Amino acid sequence: MAELFSPSGGTLNEQHDPFDFCFHDLGGIILNKPVYELISGHKKPIVTRCYSGMIYFDEMEPESNPAGWGKVLENCQYDYDYGYRQLKVKIGRGGKWMSKEEGLKADIAVTKMIYEHFPDCDILVDGNDAFTIDYFISYLQGIENIPLYWIEEPFRETRNDYAQLKEWLINHGRRNTFLADGEANPDLKLALELGKEKLLDIYLDDISGYGFTRWRKLAPQLKAIGMMASPHAWGDTIKSFYISHYAGAYGNTPTIEGVTCFSDEIDLSLYKLDRGRLIPPSTPGFGMKLLK
Repeated sequence: MAELFSPSGGTLNEQHDPFDFCFHDLGGIILNKPVYELISGHKKPIVTRCYSGMIYFDEMEPESNPAGWGKVLENCQYDYDYGYRQLKVKIGRGGKWMSKEEGLKADIAVTKMIYEHFPDCDILVDGNDAFTIDYFISYLQGIENIPLYWIEEPFRETRNDYAQLKEWLINHGRRNTFLADGEANPDLKLALELGKEKLLDIYLDDISGYGFTRWRKLAPQLKAIGMMASPHAWGDTIKSFYISHYAGAYGNTPTIEGVTCFSDEIDLSLYKLDRGRLIPPSTPGFGMKLLK
């Protein structure tokens, strides 16, 4: 094991990256430590918030008989009852499914509706690069004074567009809204440059796609320039739990992407979503066991 993995540095050879999570889990089990303690030496994790990343364009499905806005509220209520207090809302209907004007009106309407029905929840929005800078500012003007916790991937990142967006936010009372990017076709070099200039607040590359050990190496670089991390988790609920150990060790993650799924093969019961915060277990490794 020692020639493959180091608790202080992670997986030692990139050719073994496919086993990265396994090595961390096994290392924690051997040393009788949860992964967050294996990484940081801290007996208790730094606990952070967790948002639901599951609020999509469900009012448009099925195409033959669209469910309408009630379906979006139903999904929000499910997430609220499940324990989330942050909801990430997909916007950008005018980028593919509707005309620009119709899509903009629908994006504004859904944001206002969720804010009205769930006033004690933070709202995050994710544009999946469907906007231009001017089109996105039109969206911001349309939602008026509704607070946004963060804005994710409004458009394909460029320095000029992010500088213009950040200036608009500051000039219109949204100084505390985070800008997050780096999920789709991530450009780490550009993201770090934007972070140094305080134009981008949070980096989002996938926890599995980029790799747990690489994220560990990246954490000090991000912290050195005052940038935060929220590794991407969509597609697998286990990713959210991996991230809770990363966040528990480094403390530069403002919130974790929650992917609500259930498994008949893995016992996930030791992870708790408590008042909107995701708490990793103190059991060795990642604290997940196979059921079969």
